Amino acid sequence: MKEEKVFKDPVHKYIYVQDKTIWDLINTKEFQRLRRIRQLGTSYLTFHGAEHSRFSHSLGVYEITRKIISLFERNRYPDWPRDERLLCLCAALLHDLGHGPFSHSIEKAFSMNHEEWTCRILLGNTEINEVLRQVDSRFPDQVAAVINKSYTKEIVISLVSSQLDADRMDYLLRDAYYTGVNYGTFDIERILRMLRPYKGHLVIKESGMHAVEDYLMSRYQMYWQIYFHPVTRSAEILLDKILMRAKRLFEDRYPFRFMPKPIPSLFEKNISVNEYYYLDEALMQTVLMYWSEENDEVLSDLCSRFLNRHLFKYVSVKKEDEELIEELKNWMGKLGWSPDYYVEIDFPQDMPYDVYLPGEMEENLPILLLDEHKGLSEISTRSDIVRSISGIRRGQNQLYFPGELRSFKEAPESIRRLLNPDR
Repeated sequence: MKEEKVFKDPVHKYIYVQDKTIWDLINTKEFQRLRRIRQLGTSYLTFHGAEHSRFSHSLGVYEITRKIISLFERNRYPDWPRDERLLCLCAALLHDLGHGPFSHSIEKAFSMNHEEWTCRILLGNTEINEVLRQVDSRFPDQVAAVINKSYTKEIVISLVSSQLDADRMDYLLRDAYYTGVNYGTFDIERILRMLRPYKGHLVIKESGMHAVEDYLMSRYQMYWQIYFHPVTRSAEILLDKILMRAKRLFEDRYPFRFMPKPIPSLFEKNISVNEYYYLDEALMQTVLMYWSEENDEVLSDLCSRFLNRHLFKYVSVKKEDEELIEELKNWMGKLGWSPDYYVEIDFPQDMPYDVYLPGEMEENLPILLLDEHKGLSEISTRSDIVRSISGIRRGQNQLYFPGELRSFKEAPESIRRLLNPDR
C-alpha cells in the first residue's frame, strides 16, 4: 500500500497493515460483521468487561502472525517458505469468519461448525471471495485449505491452528485483559523470538521451553477460571434451553409474534451464506427481547431470565445423587416446571478448549522443542510441568436449576438438602 495503516490495540499496542489485500479484507461486510459477535459468548454475564469482539481478536491473530513472519524473514531462516506470507496472513485474519452469535452455544444448538462456515464464506459469492480472487483465482481455495487443515504445508497451518499458534496466544492475552484477570498473561515476546521454522514444522528453541511452560499454565488457569466458570455455563445452558424450546415450537408450527429472517432458515438448517451475514448478536438479542413477550410461557420465561441475568443456580452432584435428581425432576413436573427446560446436569469436558493434548498429531499439532543438536522432541517428554497438566480432565458435575426452588417450603426434605447443601 502507499501508506501503512495502523490500528491502536489494547493488547498489542499497535496492529500494522501493510498489504492492500489485508486492508481490503478488513473492509468487507463479512469481516465487519465480526464486530457484532462477542469473542467470549455469554461470558459478559459473568465478567462484565468481556464485551470484546471476534473482530478485535481476528486483528490480533493477524498481528501475531505478521510478527512471527517478520522475524522469520529478518533472520532469513531457510526453512521458511517466503511465498506463503500472504496466505498465512489472510488465513490468520479470516480464521474466525464463520462464528455465529454467542459462538459455541449456537454451534451446539444447531449442529454447526464455525470452520465449515468460514470456508463457505471464503468460497461463496461474497465480498471476501472477490478480494481473495484478485490475488489469484485459486487463492480462496488455498485459504480455505489452511482453515480446514488440509493445506499441504504443515508450517502454514501451524501458525494459525496448532497448540502454539497465533490464535491461542491472542485469545489468552485478550480474554485475560477484558475479563480483568492476570491468569492469561505470559511472555509472548520471548516465545516469538524462540519460534523457528524447521524441516516443515513450527518448533520452539529448547531455551524457550520455560516461556512455553508459562504459556501453557496460563491456558490451564484460563481454562478453569474463565472458560469453565460455572456462572458462564449457567448462561450457556439457559441459552441452549431457549433455542431448544424455540426449535420445538417452530417444528410444531407455533405462531411466533416475531420471527425475522434468517431465523426460520436457521431452524430448517438450510441457511444460505448471504443469510448468514445477518445472523449476529444484535439480531439475536432483539429476537430474545421479543420472545420474552411470547404467549408460550416457557419460552417467555427463559428469555426473560437470560436478558435480565436471572440465571440458573447450581450445586455439585455425584453419581450417587442420580435417584435424588430424578425425584427432583418428578417433583418439578408436578409443580408445572418442565424438567426438559429447567434442569440440567453439566460437566465441563465438552467445552471447546484444551489445556494441552500431546497425542493429537492430526487435529492439534503438538509443541516440538528443537535442541542444540537439531533434534526434535514433544514438549511433554521434556517438561514435568507440561506433563502434569497434559490432557487433564478436572471438574465436577453441576446440577443447574431455577434458584427460586430453594425457597419452596413444601419441597421434600431430601430435595431441600440437595438444592441447599450449605444450609
